[in-house]
Amino acid sequence: MANRMSSSKLFFLQSLLRRPFHNHHHQHHQLARLLSSTPSSSIAVFDEKPEPTITKLVIAAADSQSSSSSILDFNDVQKLFSPVPTAKLLRSVLNLHMAAFDPIVDTGLLVMRSKLIEMPVVRNIILKVIKHTFYEQFVAGKDLDETGRIVQKLWDAGLKGVPVYGSEYAHDNESCDRNLEKFLEAVESTKSLPPSSVSFIAVKISAICPLGLLERVSKLLRWQKKDPSFNLPWKVNTLPLFSDSSPLYHTLQKPELLTREEESDLESGHQRLLKLCERCAELNVPLLIDAEDTFVQPAIDYLTYSSAIIYNGKDDRQRNPIVFGTIQAYLKDAKERLLLASKAAEKMGVTMAVKLVRGAYMSSERKLAAKLGFESPIHNTIQETHACYNDCASFMLDKVADGSAAVVLATHNVDSGRLAAKKARDLGIGKENERLHFAQLYGMSEALSFALKDAGFQVSKYLIYSPVEEVLPFLLRRAEENKGLLSSSTLDRQLMRKELKRRPKTGLGV
Repeated sequence: MANRMSSSKLFFLQSLLRRPFHNHHHQHHQLARLLSSTPSSSIAVFDEKPEPTITKLVIAAADSQSSSSSILDFNDVQKLFSPVPTAKLLRSVLNLHMAAFDPIVDTGLLVMRSKLIEMPVVRNIILKVIKHTFYEQFVAGKDLDETGRIVQKLWDAGLKGVPVYGSEYAHDNESCDRNLEKFLEAVESTKSLPPSSVSFIAVKISAICPLGLLERVSKLLRWQKKDPSFNLPWKVNTLPLFSDSSPLYHTLQKPELLTREEESDLESGHQRLLKLCERCAELNVPLLIDAEDTFVQPAIDYLTYSSAIIYNGKDDRQRNPIVFGTIQAYLKDAKERLLLASKAAEKMGVTMAVKLVRGAYMSSERKLAAKLGFESPIHNTIQETHACYNDCASFMLDKVADGSAAVVLATHNVDSGRLAAKKARDLGIGKENERLHFAQLYGMSEALSFALKDAGFQVSKYLIYSPVEEVLPFLLRRAEENKGLLSSSTLDRQLMRKELKRRPKTGLGV
């Protein structure tokens, strides 16, 4: 049961929330002071990578769509946020508001990259501030024990969890081996949690195979696309990695073949992935393989698809596929690659399983293409990205309906969520079908998550976990790449404030 708040605090909160956040510093101080004296109650409030929401669209979703005309109901805020205690709602409003204020994010990034962070006193202060704001909002905990408690709370609220070890790139085999153990620990942890409360385990290939090697392999795979006679002796069976429109500017000259040592390292990386897949198959917990930068993505897709051929066979002992790759819809060639891979998988008797995202490396991708003098691989407009995402989602839903595919629709976009939910319902795909999942990042798009859950779909939250000092590089990169998304959290903030205004009127702290 949530902690009750005193009537005076409730009255103060109600008056505060009625006012728009014009005076940021003053109202942040007021909210912070209120929170510091209010008993906290933790609740789960999904990695690799969200997408922006159009502000006018999300406001329209909340204000103009009635429950009778939309499959997703955002009007009943009491029902939407019923699992969330008041103290948690307050913290979420405060943190999302700060995250949406670009000067706060920009200043934080500047300080974290300055020499100030090298001073122990300053570093401790900064880490403490981050821990009690953005870390608590977007990170599930420092380890699997804390993450497990969040999974339980998610499960109680009707949602599922996707544990994500907050690792960055590995550059040697020793680091890869350590990271593999962390991912295996995450798989093992599911045995102590309620059955089905963990929907997937997520992994980054660059954490279990050295980044430099992935770049080398990607260059070789691109050159083979340019010259099909180019022989790669180490290459095993896989699905199509490129379309005719895929950018190949990363590899302008014929690369040297892998050395024996590099071939051995590649085999070690592949074996790490297969070991992880095998344990996931034994415990029937699917594996989500995240997408990364395009300069290493061909190698990631190669390893992913070659593993999927082994573990996603339709005559496999598992009813559902184990290996899920990721398609980034903000890439111009995304839909064509998805169609080619799906067609090849169907011919081979392999279940095509993907996570569909918009993408989270927009800034770095555009900078790299411009530096090399080529057109950006990213769609020219956000509308084109939305259209590509929705087309890919529609295609995959048709495949789910005929039993030949599985998809995780990772989206923070209300319109995409609504379109997919409507088509899924029209196709008769409901909660009992484990081959359709929706997903959002922990601490974001709460309204969409709960609305999809209430509409009868499987919904998961991406749960990044790691100690604050270790996950900091991960958070910094996410903050820089996803500033647009953070600033577009209008719907959540709007509906949370509406619910917080309602609760004092009821006299309840729930």
